[in-house]
Amino acid sequence: MMTSQDYIAREDKYGAHNYHPLPVVLDKGEGVFVWDVEGKRYYDFLSAYSAVNQGHVHPAILKAMIEQASKLTLTSRAFYNSVLGEYEEFATKFFGYEKILPMNSGAEADETAIKLARKWGYKVKGVPDNEAKIVVCENNFHGRTTTIVSFSTDPSSFKDYGPFTPGFIQIPYDDLGALEAALRDPNVVAFLVEPIQGEAGVMVPSEGYLKNAFRMCKEKNVLFMADEVQTGIARTGKLLACEHEGVRPDVLILGKALSGGFYPISAVLADNDIMLTIAPGEHGSTFGGNPIAAKVAIASLQVIIDEKLAENAEKMGEIFRNGLKGINSDMIGIIRGKGLLNAMVVTPKNGKVAWDVCMAMRDNGLLAKPTHDHIIRFAPPLVINEEQVKEAIEIIKKSLSLFE
Repeated sequence: MMTSQDYIAREDKYGAHNYHPLPVVLDKGEGVFVWDVEGKRYYDFLSAYSAVNQGHVHPAILKAMIEQASKLTLTSRAFYNSVLGEYEEFATKFFGYEKILPMNSGAEADETAIKLARKWGYKVKGVPDNEAKIVVCENNFHGRTTTIVSFSTDPSSFKDYGPFTPGFIQIPYDDLGALEAALRDPNVVAFLVEPIQGEAGVMVPSEGYLKNAFRMCKEKNVLFMADEVQTGIARTGKLLACEHEGVRPDVLILGKALSGGFYPISAVLADNDIMLTIAPGEHGSTFGGNPIAAKVAIASLQVIIDEKLAENAEKMGEIFRNGLKGINSDMIGIIRGKGLLNAMVVTPKNGKVAWDVCMAMRDNGLLAKPTHDHIIRFAPPLVINEEQVKEAIEIIKKSLSLFE
């Protein structure tokens, strides 16, 4: 029998060293729980970066995947298939848009949105060729492709990957004055923003930021593009985080939980006047919109509605944040979040930092991961109940007490 250390050693020997995982080797998942290869059970408070909103191995999504996989898996977009149109109709009506462009990863969806904005800028807004600009925010995380890291402000994302793609204006997040100044440039075609910056440490903007940013974009004939790859699909207590301020993005970018964690699925949604600027042959993906992905996505979205997961995220998130605030620990700094996307800023103590807290929580049966060294993100599957939330709070409290 292989041990956890054996599995870790094998990955280290044969795999690229582009991740620094928490040292736990997972073998099974169900609902809010995962089990390691030795059989120990943990609360999953990362949810694969919000890809597993519906819980691990949800039976309805699994059933849809198995049924389709036994019938037809991939045709490419060279031909029509009997499933894609069903998914496109379901998803566009579900989110309230006229068109959807299906892709696979979140980064691909963001790249698609960038291309779509530029195409719209040239064909509709009338920006001179090769002069289109997109406004982005500092401390963003939209993926890892070369173009996306070109406008990252995180050295771990962009260092040693130049030369970089031009055409982006960086401004501070949650700064309407900076946005107003950037929008004065007539060649700006879009503003690309995360409603909550997840990877930056669950940075929640000031109330009214999204609503006013959207209004300013409309006044300047600029597309408002919301990256809801991590915040979307009920994570923050609404179907989309933009809904907290009544904003309907011109371009909606989705991924992660669109799949329920079963399969790489992402999508860009927009209305005809934007989406149809891309003509046949100008953008695509061999796997984008494949039959398995289509059926899985329909099932994943149906679970969100049937099980009222947005409502549950809102209620459980409030209980969780209040529970964290009730823990007496010198290591707890700021607690912030919406719904079940939350973060705790960790104050180092006696040389112990966020990583050490995560290791202690692992030992006590809860898995979370630091971001930016001093912040722990807490994002359990949205199927979690009140009893489980309270048990998780006790685990966090117990883990922090080890450093007192």
